[in-house]
Amino acid sequence: MQKALPRPIAAALATVLAGSLAACSFESPLRVPQAPLDKTPYTAGASIKQTVVPGGPAGQAQEMEYGKELHEEWWKLFHAKALDELIAAGLKNSPTSAQAQAQLREAQATAKVNNSIFYPQITGNLQANRSKASAAAFGRSGGFYYSLITGSVGVTYYPDIFGVNRLVYRNSEALVKYQQWELEAARLTLTGNIVTTAINEAATAGQVRATTAIIAQEKKLLQLTENQYRAGAIDYVNVVNQRSQLATEMATLPPLEQQLAVYRHELAILVGNFPANASRQTFTLEELQLPEKLPVSLPSQLLKQRPDIRAALAQMRAANAMIGEARAQFYPTVQLSAAFGATATHPGLFFNPVSSIWSLVGALSQPIFEGGKLEAQKAEAHAAYDVVYAAYRSTVLSAFAQVANALRAVEHDAQTLAAQREAFQAAAQALQLAQASYRAGASDYLTLLTSEVQYDHARIAEIKAESQRYQDTAALLVALGGGWWNKTGPRAPASAPQNSHSDAGTLPAAQANP
Repeated sequence: MQKALPRPIAAALATVLAGSLAACSFESPLRVPQAPLDKTPYTAGASIKQTVVPGGPAGQAQEMEYGKELHEEWWKLFHAKALDELIAAGLKNSPTSAQAQAQLREAQATAKVNNSIFYPQITGNLQANRSKASAAAFGRSGGFYYSLITGSVGVTYYPDIFGVNRLVYRNSEALVKYQQWELEAARLTLTGNIVTTAINEAATAGQVRATTAIIAQEKKLLQLTENQYRAGAIDYVNVVNQRSQLATEMATLPPLEQQLAVYRHELAILVGNFPANASRQTFTLEELQLPEKLPVSLPSQLLKQRPDIRAALAQMRAANAMIGEARAQFYPTVQLSAAFGATATHPGLFFNPVSSIWSLVGALSQPIFEGGKLEAQKAEAHAAYDVVYAAYRSTVLSAFAQVANALRAVEHDAQTLAAQREAFQAAAQALQLAQASYRAGASDYLTLLTSEVQYDHARIAEIKAESQRYQDTAALLVALGGGWWNKTGPRAPASAPQNSHSDAGTLPAAQANP
């Protein structure tokens, strides 16, 4: 049978709830640096619009599309099925992603714990006691026995008069947002590392193949040189020089194979496997398709699209709530508690109205003197905010530097590849002419050896230039945030960026059209 609370208790609880709705707060407005204008360029000097055309594989021009949205699965711009499969395995199996997910769940659980302070804490208590009391106090010998049954329901509530509870919850809520963005940043870093490592693996495998082909060519030249020596057409020193050149080329192969093994092991770790389970099947640079159009976010949007910037902003919100908590400590803390129940010496009397008991207690605690502790705590909270404020600025500046560097790298990579491709074509033509002339006896061995060295260096340099172009393209897409805001599934950590700049900012920058 349920009993209604006594009128004084019900009135007190209603007063508490009404007072909580009118609670005040000591949280200050969030202070963030000034946001950049959309006309602010990323790089010093004129902004890049289109690269040169290097020609050949990975040799098309790349156009910067400022203000265009980036696809969520940005790595699919390379159109490499093997790369897509690696990233899918990494997102599923990587311990880094699993760790970030667990940290997010931990933060969400902490926020739920802190959210419970907004509700009355209700506890029930039932106690049965059988005791013997001495009769000596009444001038008798022996004693007497009695039973006591007590049951009660207690209600404790902390009215949020000065908004302390809200500040504690906002702190934990901001930390949840921080972990959400840390999870997104971990995924972005993971996909970026997989793409970069895969490109390095493909480039190194290409260098291994090129070096192997060069060694085979050097062996044929050594055989030719030995035949010419036996025929008395050249001196023995030419044979020795060719053997030295062959040994030099062979010495470059083991380091390349070692680096290839390292990249394969790294890929295995990134996708959550042991190095022993590293895949022996690799894809080549020729399987990658260089994106011809690169979407580049406007500067103001970059603040909302970079997970590390959003995480730093969430830390600022948490630190701002801590300042409010420190200020609220100077004011009284109120605690209200109520209890209603019954006590009786016999179970049959437990529900009798004469056995009912209740209490209503209000407590107020006001700091008077604590030796400067509260002032020190407030100063500590302000200093902590200054720390995360500076960290936010540093994160923003670093993000803009990464985008600026990647944009210039994409521009210069095309120029480098064009020069390296021209150098390789010239070196290949020179080697063919030198070989024909050497076979015909029209030129000496030194001319042939010089052409070989130039060809070897030009071929390896071309492969490195191709690889660097792919890598810096990937670096630009990662620096822009990776396109998470275009998610269609439930994995998005927050709503897509809007045009408002109220919650993000950075240092002022010079104005120019991108």
